[in-house]
Amino acid sequence: MTRRRGRTPEPPPPAGTDGAPRPPLADADGRRAFSDARTFSGVCHGTLGELFQGPLRFAGRPEIALVSFPVDRHAWRHFTTDPTAAPGPLPPGERSALAAEIFLRHHHLTMPPGRWHAHSELAVGVGMASSTADVVATLRCLFRVFDLPYDRRLVLDTLSRVERADSVFLEEFALYLSGAHRVVRRLGSAVGFHTVYLVEPALVDTHAVTPRLTAHYRRHEAPYADCLRDMLEAFEAGDPAAVARASTTSATLSQQVLPKRDFETLLDHRAEFGADGIFVAHTGSVLGYLFTRRPSPALKGELSAFFHSLGHQCSFARTGYG
Repeated sequence: MTRRRGRTPEPPPPAGTDGAPRPPLADADGRRAFSDARTFSGVCHGTLGELFQGPLRFAGRPEIALVSFPVDRHAWRHFTTDPTAAPGPLPPGERSALAAEIFLRHHHLTMPPGRWHAHSELAVGVGMASSTADVVATLRCLFRVFDLPYDRRLVLDTLSRVERADSVFLEEFALYLSGAHRVVRRLGSAVGFHTVYLVEPALVDTHAVTPRLTAHYRRHEAPYADCLRDMLEAFEAGDPAAVARASTTSATLSQQVLPKRDFETLLDHRAEFGADGIFVAHTGSVLGYLFTRRPSPALKGELSAFFHSLGHQCSFARTGYG
């Protein structure tokens, strides 16, 4: 930075990648001195459960594999600098706070004085990856606060130290090991769907049902292997209708171990509405129809009446990336 000479003002700091001035460098204590209030944000999409969840043997170990189903619903974390606030604030939420502490220790940094704010469109405890999205949004916000390049490896390492996770940190489909935090195969971003879905009132504790799931997977390895093969081939071919059929198979297998009250009714009426398939949150309470084409307003009305007759207000959402 240019040294002051007389009354000549210092030039502004260099712009960051987003064109905004970069905050000054950290001081000896790892703090950054923000001269005025600025707001930084991190955003992460959630899911409507999974297109596939089942067993996969990887590196000689049985693992739970997912093909998460991304939805255009999001979690936000905002941080606004405030010189009058106490330094070192952590974000709301136990897991987000832990992720922030891991990030700060990794970079030898301390939060400047300021305030965190959180907002989310993702329901908690129903299978929409709300917790993982909160953590990823927090980390993305921190990269911006400290003007650091985004490091997906650090995000993945942090998630592995916080919780089982979905692959919401990616911007494409993937076959992902939720416990081992390993991307087995990237499946691209060519496939997308229109969905109508409901959320049943029951909340599911993922950790509590894991032993029941793994026992179920051991008894049904062959049909899950067939389903996963069909799913991967469908993604390879870029065939959303085939992806929807494999999703229906995975949802039907899940019904044997963590049943959804309205699943059979939706399955029985699928052809009536011309839906291409069914999806569920395998360890949650979300379920609905997959459409490869946008439903017409008339069809949306029929679907809404049908879901209302089951005692639910339905929601429509764009999912995937294609």
